[in-house]
Amino acid sequence: MARPLDGIRVLDLTNVLAGPYCTYHLALLGAEVIKVEQPGSGDLARSLGADATLNGQGLGVSFLAQNAGKKSVELNLKDPDDKSVFLGLVARSDVVVENFRPGVMSRLGLGADELRARNPSLVYCAVSGFGQDGPLSQRPAYDQIIQGLSGIMSITGTTETAPLRVGFPIADSVGGMMAALAICASLAPRDADGNRVGATLDVSMLEASLSTMGWAVSNFLGAGIEPSPLGNQNFTAAPSGTFDAADGPLNISANQQQQFVSLCEAIGQPELVEDPRFTEREARKENRVALNAAVNAGLAARTAAEWEETLNGIGVPAARILSVPGALSLPQLAVRDFLHDLDFPGHPDRVLTVMSNGVLFDGESLGPRSAPPILGEHNDALLEWSGSATVNPPTDPDRTLKTSEQVQ
Repeated sequence: MARPLDGIRVLDLTNVLAGPYCTYHLALLGAEVIKVEQPGSGDLARSLGADATLNGQGLGVSFLAQNAGKKSVELNLKDPDDKSVFLGLVARSDVVVENFRPGVMSRLGLGADELRARNPSLVYCAVSGFGQDGPLSQRPAYDQIIQGLSGIMSITGTTETAPLRVGFPIADSVGGMMAALAICASLAPRDADGNRVGATLDVSMLEASLSTMGWAVSNFLGAGIEPSPLGNQNFTAAPSGTFDAADGPLNISANQQQQFVSLCEAIGQPELVEDPRFTEREARKENRVALNAAVNAGLAARTAAEWEETLNGIGVPAARILSVPGALSLPQLAVRDFLHDLDFPGHPDRVLTVMSNGVLFDGESLGPRSAPPILGEHNDALLEWSGSATVNPPTDPDRTLKTSEQVQ
């Protein structure tokens, strides 16, 4: 099927996660993503992941997860010839994404101003921990650093266990997602003649992370209430959080009055509705500990799976807490084709499974159009397309770079 970003070319100079996550989603949306990698080593994520053998082959699972659907070319941006090839690519591309430390690209003569002078319609997106300016801009930034500085860790866990890191690199993911959103928005504007106007985007992982913290931040800004860690409880309502069924934990979100009434009836404790401690929403929050104990007592009669079925059937949101393998095996994901099988690069006897973006376009889940690239897999294709390793690519009505398979 046609995809929203078909015909858009992206030069991806990014490493590890935030930037590659951004460009992975652009690729899912149809963009042609050319991953520009350091000769001989490539993206650091090629050596990161749980399988040491794959790490040694430059196919670390951390890389495989974020780079399907892309092409790989090796260019040393400090080398004059390679730099010339890169500038030729810039002239014929729509987007450049980089996540170097602020100032690196400018020192190479490849900053936003220089590249947009060559291609005024270019969308130049820089992803960094703190943004391109400000007193923190030159600090190195990793996901955990951003989680700590943003306040995420301070409200994760309980009063006894906080601060805690969120169990996946949420700041990297949020930064990459915000970058992809900004790029898509920047591809839309046109001038009076219908030409794309281009943009320079400065994405801060710190600010993007804060922007996604919702009520934890807005309650402080708007009401002066500093958030505190509540573990698995929802600070906006009660009973809402994690509870104990007969065989394990169960999440319940009885956030509305009727849901609370229905829950109390289902667990055989309708008297809780008339208890002065629990009759009103704010009273339930103030007496959360006593209310949770009463709910747990009622839930002890049945398993989490049984309660999940019963409670959802009467309009009370509830669900078991699953492991990652358990979540991936949900029939819901299979129905929506969330997982996509690809050829495993360099391993013809294996299958690589990757995730889509959770959005159906005209009823179809968008999987990657090709497997993650081996380092430099498209070097020859790039040279054929450009005509030379030392000159800018000539004008070519066919904007799609051929894959190595097509060249062979």
